[in-house]
Amino acid sequence: MRVRLFITLLFVSLLAIAQPSERLYHVAVSPAGGEWNYAPGQKVGFDICLTRCDVPTGDVEATYEISEDMMAPFKTGSVRLKNGRATIAGETMKKPGFMRCKVTLKQDGREYTGMATVGFSPEKLQPITQQPADFHEFWDKAIADARKWDLEPMMTLLPEKCTPMVNVYHVSWANCGWASRMYGILTVPVAPGKYPAVLKLPGAGVRGYNGDIGHTEKGVMILEIGIHGLPVTLPAEVYTGLYNGALKGYHSFNLDDRDRFYYKRVITGCVRAIDFIEQLPEFNGCLATFGGSQGGGLSIIVAGIDKRVDALVSYYPAMSDMAGYTAGRAGGWPHTLKDKCFHTPEIVNTLSYYDVSSFAREISVPGFYTFGYNDMVCPPTTTHSVYNVIDAPKQLKVAENTAHYAYNEQNWDAWNWVIKFLKDCSTQK
Repeated sequence: MRVRLFITLLFVSLLAIAQPSERLYHVAVSPAGGEWNYAPGQKVGFDICLTRCDVPTGDVEATYEISEDMMAPFKTGSVRLKNGRATIAGETMKKPGFMRCKVTLKQDGREYTGMATVGFSPEKLQPITQQPADFHEFWDKAIADARKWDLEPMMTLLPEKCTPMVNVYHVSWANCGWASRMYGILTVPVAPGKYPAVLKLPGAGVRGYNGDIGHTEKGVMILEIGIHGLPVTLPAEVYTGLYNGALKGYHSFNLDDRDRFYYKRVITGCVRAIDFIEQLPEFNGCLATFGGSQGGGLSIIVAGIDKRVDALVSYYPAMSDMAGYTAGRAGGWPHTLKDKCFHTPEIVNTLSYYDVSSFAREISVPGFYTFGYNDMVCPPTTTHSVYNVIDAPKQLKVAENTAHYAYNEQNWDAWNWVIKFLKDCSTQK
């Protein structure tokens, strides 16, 4: 009981970090036209509403800036709020994309901001990144080379984490070289039987994991992995030290060499995670990938490269159309190419082999996708471009006013979708 309480409190604390904190005053910005999507050339104004405890209030001056997604503002100005409300005159875009209005004001000596982002025919966006001609050959060889090493699966039961309904294991498997391993937490229903599996992929950072007991109780195995080749049960200070030390900026290691780029061993390790799942006696053959941000990108990557995946869930995928900045528009996390000094042929070429858009073109299974328009970590120009090239059954849930976080409703819908899919899949195998 104490273990489950700890996990619940940890989950609540993570949500508190991911979502914006509540404040006494709130600046809401919304499209004056009442819609979030428009045709290029249509003018869109923005309504501002300053509230105190949800009641409009205040006669104060606000400044604003209007820009294309992640680009420098093309218009700035100020407007006076009366009784907490004002409207900014309309602007437009002449091509598919996203336009953002950011508002800043001061109240009681403190600064408050709000923003709204609208789309202009976002369904027509296409990635700037092109899939390399030898994309398939490159990844076929990378996976074959990794599989030259015996899987050497290891499982250690963690009794202190187990519940009456779920067994919890610290697991690992060989990756792509001598002593190269990947680690994760595997949660399996206690009741005898065979179960579908979810490969849960992590957001950016360096951390430990506890496993997903709550969703496992619904009748699925879940393998939640780390990507750094480290046990995922170490003390928190170990991960903090690595994140601020040896692994600081890991996402940009060896950018100019496609064979040494950091994510090569990450992706082969994810494929080998499926090798690990396949050898489990409880696995029934139905598999989905699931993740957000970096994990959302990896969810698409793995589903695109490994045909054993039956479905996927992706929240605001990172590493999407990273080359967007080379064409004067938003690029995906980690935004390396926002600095023009990195626009070298070697770096742009390397990233094309790892860009989520290249893998998205290979997706052939159903997927659930979700993101928001105010996301400036994984900008909507990039995530929508990736979504548009996926030629497979797909469901999109947009929460337009969210940034780099998800509402509970998005989480509920994503998990309900994938669990239902896996249970339906299980009746057919």
